[in-house]
This record gives sequence, C-alpha cells and structure tokens, in this order.
Amino acid sequence: MKKLAAAVALSAVLSGPVHAFGLDSLLSAGTDLVKSATLSDGEVQAMAAESSKVMDKENKVAPAGSAYAKRLNKIVQGLNSEDGLKLNFKVYQSPEVNAFAMADGTVRVYSGLLDKMTDDEVRYVIGHEIGHVKLGHTKKAIQVAYASSAARKAAAGSGNAVAASLSESELGNLAEQVLHAQFSQSQESDSDAYSVDFLKRHNYNLQAAPSALRKLAALYGNERSLMSSHPAPGDRADKVEKLISK
Repeated sequence: MKKLAAAVALSAVLSGPVHAFGLDSLLSAGTDLVKSATLSDGEVQAMAAESSKVMDKENKVAPAGSAYAKRLNKIVQGLNSEDGLKLNFKVYQSPEVNAFAMADGTVRVYSGLLDKMTDDEVRYVIGHEIGHVKLGHTKKAIQVAYASSAARKAAAGSGNAVAASLSESELGNLAEQVLHAQFSQSQESDSDAYSVDFLKRHNYNLQAAPSALRKLAALYGNERSLMSSHPAPGDRADKVEKLISK
C-alpha cells in the first residue's frame, strides 16, 4: 500500500498543472487512496453515469439517423445487456480507432474504429471493453484516478454522494484518465479471454478476435507501450488463437 501511495503521489506531480498539489496533498495520498478503495459499486456506477454525460457533451455524437449510428445499431442488435450489465451504445464521430465501456453500461465506439474494422471485429472490441468493466479493471482505474485528483477533496468535504459533489470538469477529467488508463498485461489478457467467451455466448465469429488484434498490430506496429507490462496486439492475437483452438 505504501508503494502504491507513493506511486500515486509521484503521478500527481508528473501530471502537469491541471491541479496544484501542495506538500500536504502529497503526504495525504495514502489516506486518499484508502478512501478511494472504499468506493462502492454504486458510487462507481454513479460516477460513470455522470462522466458519460460529460463525455457525450464534449464529443460529437453521431445522430440516430446517420450511417455510423445505424451500423452500430445493426452490430449490437439484441445486445441490450451483458452479464447483468444494462448497455447503452453511441458512436463518437472521430478518426480515433478506439472504444470504451464504463461501469454504468455506457459503451462508446469511435467512427475511426468502425472505418477500420468489420462488424464482427467491432463486436470483439466491444466484448473486450465490457470485459474490463465486468472484471473490475475500470473500477480500479476510477479508484486510482479519483485518489490522485483534487476532486476527492471536494467530495470528501461535501457530505454529499460522490458523483453529486463533483463538478462537470472534474467528472470529465476522471473520465479522460480512465479512458486513457494503461491496463496491465494480465488485465488485457483476461479481457481478451472474456471477449472470446462473449463471442461464443452470442454466436459471433470467434476469428474476429485475432483478426481485430492483428489489424491493430498492422495499424500501430507490434511494439509494446512505454509501460513494459502492456502487451503488444500481435502477441495478444497469438494468445487468443491458442485460446480459441482449445
């Protein structure tokens, strides 16, 4: 816990001038991390729901009648919930090849991903992102982001529900941190495995999993990120193929 608290404090120092951290804030990082770890599932879901509203305002959402929205609706037809999680889908009109899911069931797919991938490959990506939620990875990301942000101070002192006490900008900052969180190699592998099971449950094409990952490798190369624990997509594709062949 001490090492993790120190890492959070260091992250706060390196994150730039978005929030000003004094010595007292850094020294209290351990306490704040413990507080963040006590966030209930309900609080995390409420924060996700409010954060998704902010994200929808800050991004260009494809209209219901657009080609992108119609295609996504076709891709997820009948997929109203997954493993007890009620889902809601929208397309962000952006060339970024990305997608994300949040603890309240929010799933957002970028038009850049739709441009690059087949319907089945998009389904694999959606299953992978849902996996991060159902396996608790996004909850941990929210806890870390909350612990390392100045927003926790306002929430702690307000006496109100966590989500209600945060400003729109604070919710947006938390959402951005979670969206760009670096998941570990084991977390990515576990979410890949979850998505393979997701594809099986819904009778989707299993080969979409490795093909999507190889497409990502072709787009961005098969190099690992600056965090050595983060796996390259080509390596993940190899592992997923072995998983499917079992």
